[in-house]
Amino acid sequence: MTSTTESLRELLLSRIRDVPDYPKPGVVFKDITPLLADPVAFTALTDSLAELCVQHGATKIVGLEARGFILAAPVAVKAGLGFVPVRKAGKLPGATLGQAYELEYGTAEIEIHAEDLSADDRIMVIDDVLATGGTAEASLELIRRAGAQVAGVSVLMELGFLAGRARLDGALRGAPLEALITL
Repeated sequence: MTSTTESLRELLLSRIRDVPDYPKPGVVFKDITPLLADPVAFTALTDSLAELCVQHGATKIVGLEARGFILAAPVAVKAGLGFVPVRKAGKLPGATLGQAYELEYGTAEIEIHAEDLSADDRIMVIDDVLATGGTAEASLELIRRAGAQVAGVSVLMELGFLAGRARLDGALRGAPLEALITL
């Protein structure tokens, strides 16, 4: 992302811990808990994501389960916008819209309360990591099925080698995909 300063990128990267062989051998897990524990870094991240929401005209924020909730909720407060969670299937009470999607090892399903979105809403999707793009792609479909517009997708980190951006190209339909850090 061109508007992210190098100092912000360096700050955020310095607070993300690599955990080798987690959750399975060969995987390097990106642990954001040190970033969340640092009030300066967490505030800088929240401010940057809130600026993107305002810049792209978002009216509400969707956070993806589970770490996306941690980032999206304070961004919504900072930007003065509503927050709508996208949960794993079966976690929301009442009527929901669901969307199944493919994983490397099977399928999963996410859900949203459709009544929390309207045709007047422009939704910014926020998550911690864009990996293969499956969850983000499914969330874009849910947002549109609920009748709302997509303002964009913003993530802390994009794992470029997993080609999530390419997977989202069609689903974004011209909406921006912003990553504060690309690895």
